[in-house]
Order: sequence, then structure tokens, then C-alpha cells
Amino acid sequence: MFRFLKGLIFFAIFLFLFGFISMSLWNALIPDLFHGPVLTYWQALGLLFLSKIFFGGFHGGHKRHCHGRNRHWGKYWNAGNWQGWEEKFMKMTPEEREAWKRNIKNEWCYPGPEKNSESSQSAAS
Repeated sequence: MFRFLKGLIFFAIFLFLFGFISMSLWNALIPDLFHGPVLTYWQALGLLFLSKIFFGGFHGGHKRHCHGRNRHWGKYWNAGNWQGWEEKFMKMTPEEREAWKRNIKNEWCYPGPEKNSESSQSAAS
């Protein structure tokens, strides 16, 4: 119970500070530079929430996000592993293509449950 209250208090403080900083930055820059409106605290929070919807989305946690893909990209590009990849991919059988796709997802993304786990289990039987 104490842990929940502590988390709730930190969330409220974070929300207040983030909204206040956003409002202050907006009001310091936008009216002078672009002759835009001055925002209240609640308008700034609403704008942040709207930008989260438009640009960040709501993914429901970090179950299947590819956070490490940029880290791996340079390794393959610099080693020349991408030269001729399209030709190699076209020569693969459908089973080899699916195995290759699974390998890329497992290497670049956090592992998670497959969407069609029932169909893949029945196909494997």
C-alpha cells in the first residue's frame, strides 16, 4: 500500500513538473517567435497528451518493441552483409524466408509471444 502511494505521489510530482516546464517553455518562446497564444497549465498538459497520442501512441507496455535495431544496423551494414540480400532472399524457399524473418525479429526486437501461436503450433504438428 505504501509503495502504491509513493508511486502515486511521484507520478503527480512528475506530471506537475513536466506540465509546468512545458507551459513555461511554450510561453517563453511561441508568443514572441510566432505570435502564438499563451497557454495555461491545463492547456499545456492537454497539448502534451495530444502529442503523445499523435506521435507516440499507446502501445500498452514494451512487449514487442524493436529498441535495439539501431545498435545492430551498423554491425551488418559495415560488415557488408547487406550486399546482395535481395537476391538471396528471392532464392529462399518460403520456409527459409520465415526462419530468416523470425531470426531478424529475435535479434532486433525483444522476444514476445507470437500473434498466431495456435496456428503455428497446429502447422508444426
